[in-house]
Amino acid sequence: MISLNNVSFGYGGQAIFSSASHTFQPGCKVGLIGPNGAGKSTLFRLLIREILPDQGEVSAIKNLKLEHFHQDLLSMDTHETILNIVLQGFDEILQVQKKINELLKELEENYEEKKIELLGSLQSRFENMGGYSIESKSEEILVGLGFKNSDFSRPLSEFSGGWRMRAILGKILLSSPDLLLLDEPSNHLDLPSIEWLESYLQNYPGGFILISHDRRFLNSSVNEILEVSGHDLKSYSGNFDQYLQEKQIQQEIQGNAFKNQQKMIKDTERFITRFRAKATKARQVQSRIKQLEKIERIQEPIDSRKEINVKFPVSREPGKIIAECKDLSKSYPEIEIYENAEFLVKRADKIALIGANGKGKSTFLKIMSGREKYQGKIHFGYNVVSEFYAQHQLEELNLENTVVKEALDGLSNKNEKEVRDVLGTFLFSGEEVEKKVKVLSGGEKARLALAKIFLREPNFLLLDEPTNHLDMVSIEILKDALKAYNGSFIVVSHNRDFIEGIANKIWWIESKLLKEYPGNYEEYAHWKSNVLSENKIQPKEVKVAKKKVIKKTDKSVPGKSNAENQKKIKAIEVLENEIESLGQKIKEVENQLIECSKDFDEEKLGRLKTEYEGLKEKQEELYAQWEELADAL
Repeated sequence: MISLNNVSFGYGGQAIFSSASHTFQPGCKVGLIGPNGAGKSTLFRLLIREILPDQGEVSAIKNLKLEHFHQDLLSMDTHETILNIVLQGFDEILQVQKKINELLKELEENYEEKKIELLGSLQSRFENMGGYSIESKSEEILVGLGFKNSDFSRPLSEFSGGWRMRAILGKILLSSPDLLLLDEPSNHLDLPSIEWLESYLQNYPGGFILISHDRRFLNSSVNEILEVSGHDLKSYSGNFDQYLQEKQIQQEIQGNAFKNQQKMIKDTERFITRFRAKATKARQVQSRIKQLEKIERIQEPIDSRKEINVKFPVSREPGKIIAECKDLSKSYPEIEIYENAEFLVKRADKIALIGANGKGKSTFLKIMSGREKYQGKIHFGYNVVSEFYAQHQLEELNLENTVVKEALDGLSNKNEKEVRDVLGTFLFSGEEVEKKVKVLSGGEKARLALAKIFLREPNFLLLDEPTNHLDMVSIEILKDALKAYNGSFIVVSHNRDFIEGIANKIWWIESKLLKEYPGNYEEYAHWKSNVLSENKIQPKEVKVAKKKVIKKTDKSVPGKSNAENQKKIKAIEVLENEIESLGQKIKEVENQLIECSKDFDEEKLGRLKTEYEGLKEKQEELYAQWEELADAL
């Protein structure tokens, strides 16, 4: 489909790729990995011909349809509605629709047989291309990416950068290219949307190359790992976990080969040194010297993972209770976040606060850190010393300081050696600690900001998306640091593998309250799956739940009279029958629309469209009523 053939490329004399080659096959599902700065985004720019190689070539099949999703799209700003933005993914279908509309106008003034035939042909093509379902598909994509129905008619310019990225991702997905280039698509997604995107990519008919530092996302989505390493591309079959296993085997083989070669070199050098002065051994000595000159040296395998050997003490031992609250309320002019919520954080609690964006996770951390006003009273326990890592933490670094000076800043109880030890844990070693902060990458700045927080020895951490900007090695380092940390913490993150490795409690926000599961993420996910399975709650597009579910749910609801519940159950049954009947009616009208488009009856087509839109609107109202009653039960 597309190939790199002996490609070399560099910036300012620094090589990024050197004679790199790889072929991406049709339908490939590739995870592109490597440390920050290795050249992953550069590879994408080479594939889309935004830059040209210094040597070698990038070749592709004729008419290859390729789409590139990247962070620079954040700057896109338009007054087009969200739905219209996503519909642009159906460019070819929209072009056919445009031609149909132009022909219809022409026929109003000039009725010709040729134009009638052309119109019929275009309408048939429009139908075969799925033209009548593009709006429903667009809405489905938007819902999967976390948008509400009420958002569809809002202009893109009203949304924040992260939500704009979601809309643009939806448009790119619906364009169905032969090859998708996805550069960190999960960065701006919450947990439900990441899970939805995983499912979408698993069933995607085309090929894709995915840059991601989310291990679980890669495991669920790809069947090949392409590693950018040593200015080259190395391919491994399987998902990320399988790549790790294969790489470990290869490193062991390379390590043994390196040791054997080093032993041979030392033996040869010893022979040369011992017999260099003996005339009788001159020929053998020269032969050994030439042998050493010709030998191709095996590189010692580099283990990028460093074991955490530094403990992270706390400055003071806190009491058993870290924080508690029974009446937390928080609202903004247009939305209520919390209403009489309660929570309890105990010593040694390691809590992951998860869920969809916009629910109030970051707001909660800001409340806990004193950066956001609220109603109620939060009581902090004895000797609690907290630190807050915000998403904008990098902006607070002094760019003119060196790494070690920035880490020492404000610390009176640490000497430079202790600071260097902790910096080494966060991958700053040797001369790297003398770098100016202003020359660090985003990932390096994030590691420095995290190191500074641990150096202050708090006993309670509040961490808002700490894995943003970090590559996989850095995420593992942070995970190990939090495992070795002796204090308590609450972390907001959408990285499931990261959460699984550190949390012993899972919190989420539901009905303006904080809910808790007393276990790790794997146990929580299993519990949640069983709850959904038992309750038979269908995905949004299915809408209708089974009648017996409501009855089962009724038995488990304490404090409600049986008469009240029975009344709600009957109302739900009536709604379900109405929804089912309405769904059949909608299908009938859809079929009539298809037939009418073939017969070219403009008046009937307009009447059916009006009827169809009315039915869909009624369907949404019934769904909303059903969900309200189901929530009440």
